[in-house]
Amino acid sequence: MASQEQAQPAPISKSRDPRAKAGEVPFSSNAVRLSGRQWAVVGVLVVALCQSIPLIWQRAETFEPGLDYRIPCALSDDYWLYARYCQRAAGEDRILVIGDSVIWGEYVTPHQTLAHHLNEVAGQEQRFVNLGVNGTHPAALAGLIEYYGRAIRGQTVILHYNPLWMSSKRHDLQTEKEFPFNHPKLVPQFAPKIPCYKEPYGNRIGIVVERYLPFRAWTNHLVAAYFDNTDLATWVRENPYSNPFARITFELPEPDTALRHRQVPWTEQGIVRADFQWVEPSTSIQWLLFRRTVRTLLARNNRLFVLVGPFNEHMIGEGSLGAYNTIKRTIETWLRDQGIPHYVPPQLPSNLYADASHPLGQGYALLAKQILEQDSCPPLWYNLNDEEYRHVVQVIVRLRRYHNDRRKKH
Repeated sequence: MASQEQAQPAPISKSRDPRAKAGEVPFSSNAVRLSGRQWAVVGVLVVALCQSIPLIWQRAETFEPGLDYRIPCALSDDYWLYARYCQRAAGEDRILVIGDSVIWGEYVTPHQTLAHHLNEVAGQEQRFVNLGVNGTHPAALAGLIEYYGRAIRGQTVILHYNPLWMSSKRHDLQTEKEFPFNHPKLVPQFAPKIPCYKEPYGNRIGIVVERYLPFRAWTNHLVAAYFDNTDLATWVRENPYSNPFARITFELPEPDTALRHRQVPWTEQGIVRADFQWVEPSTSIQWLLFRRTVRTLLARNNRLFVLVGPFNEHMIGEGSLGAYNTIKRTIETWLRDQGIPHYVPPQLPSNLYADASHPLGQGYALLAKQILEQDSCPPLWYNLNDEEYRHVVQVIVRLRRYHNDRRKKH
């Protein structure tokens, strides 16, 4: 026992350790240790890598949106792809048509949407671009345009507002009881408060941070485009013998060309007239956030034209028709007071609606013709510079006010 104790080496004191003389702290691990400056360099390299990978990916991944392209329904949550589509459309001097499923074309093929018929009536194949996203609503659209539509600057934009989102407290996201709704990552996470949105605050902070990190949006793009909207860990568990890298083909899913629903009027679907529980514009969350989108687009020097509806008034019961007309007047008054070119079209024939807000193909064709006949539209369709555009809009606003004043006097 004594010989074993004598065989053990004596511990090295700090005074005898040569590293202590050099000012280093003794460390017994073989792992690489980094100084504060070295960690800072690593951090910079990681950030640069995360910023550059999405940019490099754009060059590698094929994305050639053709005639009448619209974001595939399966990629509705792929906001990185939407940002990329906005970049491409904004760089080609197009007129951007933005909105929810009414613009996207829920009941029609890509060749029957509003954007398609606008091109057809205008006689220009690719002048109008369908930037609608299926499943969005004004609260989600506000986030989509603010954080993922940053490329939309100095463009001509047709922005659609669907009054359907004010037809009940549930549609307006005002109910206190939690319920799932589309695109929760796009809605305001803290203000204004959305009563039915109960996401934990820790998750909300993560969502806000994600909006400013292209790398995080890009990873979501990979999941949506190549793994059927299933996170990688879950996909690997469900496909233990498949190679996940083989899924990444650098080719995006084909656009939706098939119909999602039968093209029949609402009257042949068993839908009946109803009294909608319209919310007051002064308390509406959807209307508030639509106005935020308008301000965002105007602040980015876009030439804006707002299309309201047309809602299927044939479906509205007599008891709630008056409330709807009040809402419609409130929207039109606000747009007029802001000097924003707009059009609130009359209702389409009943047989051209598929439900409360979605037209059928012939309905879009009629609506496109009506839009291009509006007096407030010409500044949008011609290549005027910003000063000329503002001047023409001001003249139109003055003329409208003049005619309104004369109408009131008589």
